[in-house]
Amino acid sequence: MLRAGLGTRFIDVAAVLNVQADHLGLKGVETLEQLAQVKRIPIEVAKDTAVLNADDPHCLKMAGYSEARFVCYVTLNQSHALVREHIRAGGRAVVLEEGVNGQMITIFDRGAHIPLLWTHLIPATLEGRAMHNVQNAMFAAALAFSMGVKLEDIRHGLRTFDTTFFQAPGRMNVFDEHPFKVIVDYGHNAPAIDAMCRLVERLEPRGRRLVVVAAPGDRRDEDIREIAKTCAGRFDHYICRRDDRSRGRGHDEVPKLLEAGLRECGVPAERISVVPEEVDAVASVLEMARPDDLLLIFADQTSRTWKQVINFRSGHDVPVERTPAPVPVADTLPPGPALGDLGSLVRDERGVRLAREPEEAD
Repeated sequence: MLRAGLGTRFIDVAAVLNVQADHLGLKGVETLEQLAQVKRIPIEVAKDTAVLNADDPHCLKMAGYSEARFVCYVTLNQSHALVREHIRAGGRAVVLEEGVNGQMITIFDRGAHIPLLWTHLIPATLEGRAMHNVQNAMFAAALAFSMGVKLEDIRHGLRTFDTTFFQAPGRMNVFDEHPFKVIVDYGHNAPAIDAMCRLVERLEPRGRRLVVVAAPGDRRDEDIREIAKTCAGRFDHYICRRDDRSRGRGHDEVPKLLEAGLRECGVPAERISVVPEEVDAVASVLEMARPDDLLLIFADQTSRTWKQVINFRSGHDVPVERTPAPVPVADTLPPGPALGDLGSLVRDERGVRLAREPEEAD
């Protein structure tokens, strides 16, 4: 919006999920309050419904600037006092309720109480463990309901959407066909990093926890240190890298800042590796992995990184494109590994196995 404006003249339903310390220092936005002013513009012009995160104080304040017919609050806290008062007055809300069978996403509207779906039935939540995607599902439900989508269609959408690379590239893509588990995510700010770290903790891996972490070069030094602080103490080994585009930073400036931030938080030097290039950092963590380990890779070039992960074979050199081809992901196949022995396997970008047909003997 700062670069090109709102992009549309009319909005029926608008939502703001959070106001976090990301992109600060860009285009004159220096504080969270200023960022909230920018983010609330769609809320100010929405005509039908403003969907707001009641758990974020900056979002909550936006209700006072809305002229929409309805305000729909979204909260993970079923005891939220303001939301309870709003519901009792006939208002609309989407609330995460504790039930006998787990956590239920529930819609309240004009006095109606509508249980929508158990969170563990939503594939994108990894059986309810990925709380950030539970919240995302709640916002998706609030937006769809406010736009008049039928309840069964909302349930069907939540039940059939997954975080595979095919459906959501770079968003919590899980690959578990190696002896270890790999999660690839595009998280690039402290709140996103924290959400993924919390997921790793909830998954309770039996082996070690390894992470490849980075930060965009145009973020402030304090934002990069905050990313390091968010990761610190949660992994057994840290590989610090940079993005392909340094955005004005030196070759290893970002990974060095991350390393310094980790050291300041008490992480021993021997548990930190600085590997500036993304391709090399991903290769390093894959070679380091042992059975039952969990690898969390924060990726910049997600398509290239996903190809590295699914084509990885320990002890083998697999050709990797260091510059991604500028074509849609869905229309390409990854550069296959050296096929070597008859009967070896390659995989497409969704992780689907493609068996190589054995050649006839000469």
